[in-house]
Amino acid sequence: MSTAHALGPARTLGRPGPGPLPAALLRKVNLVVRQRIDGMLAGDHRSWALGEGAELAQVRPYVAGDDVRLIDWNVTARTGEPHIRVNVAERAVETWLLLDTSASMTFGTADRRKWDVAEGVSLAVGNFAVRRGNRLAVATFGDQNPFTSPARQGNRGLLALLLALRREPDLEPTGPTSLGTALSRLGRLARRRAVIVVVSDFRGPRDWRPRLLQLASRHDVVAIEIRDPREQELPDVGDLWLVDPESGKQLRVDTRSRKLRERFGADAAAEREELTRELRSLGVAHLTLSTSGDWLRHLVGFLQTEGRRR
Repeated sequence: MSTAHALGPARTLGRPGPGPLPAALLRKVNLVVRQRIDGMLAGDHRSWALGEGAELAQVRPYVAGDDVRLIDWNVTARTGEPHIRVNVAERAVETWLLLDTSASMTFGTADRRKWDVAEGVSLAVGNFAVRRGNRLAVATFGDQNPFTSPARQGNRGLLALLLALRREPDLEPTGPTSLGTALSRLGRLARRRAVIVVVSDFRGPRDWRPRLLQLASRHDVVAIEIRDPREQELPDVGDLWLVDPESGKQLRVDTRSRKLRERFGADAAAEREELTRELRSLGVAHLTLSTSGDWLRHLVGFLQTEGRRR
């Protein structure tokens, strides 16, 4: 983790970072990423299947119907008979980390900001995702200049992640965040079966359902939602200005009104419950983390439970 600290942003009271990332807990991070690979993590074992890949399994005589692009011309020239190359099927897992960098991610009233939790989740997932030859790709959405890095192995994948984390979310409102557009872009880029981890507060228009359904039919999708306690309930502090960080719209409210506070809490709870139902209906694994408390232990527990379920 020393590299992450060296390349990471400076820590201040306003930007405290994700907090401690104990090695013992990071070792427990266990994503079960493909349901149809006989329980094996790709890259850990030689594949028993033949198909597309970089490692040669055998050279055999050409038969009608074989792909002529696989002809091994050196062997063909030596034997005088057409031969083709058959490779070991590629089994390395590809993980796509989709990060919300919209202005709402800078909000935080508890131990840290939502972006600080997102940073920690990204580091935890990233360190696992590049193990044993597996690859990590990173994409951001919600700001004016989305960042995209293709799938890379090892330190190259982690370096791309660290560069994305250095950017931090936009502080100025840029309009409603379109997760649907980001998922559409990711769907064009993630051509192989992959693990897709979406880290967001899921604030903004619900334009993502059809695109998420399409992705979930081809990939293993995990949605990690990040909340702040003040998004769920209003404190009794008198007159208060509420600001939508993504649109800049402001609303003055009198938080001394008990009826207002109760209605705010009920509406917020209903919105979050609706989100949970919608994600589950799409077959997406869903975890909610808070800016208050030990988010890492909740993440580890979720991944272990999800792994056993799958």
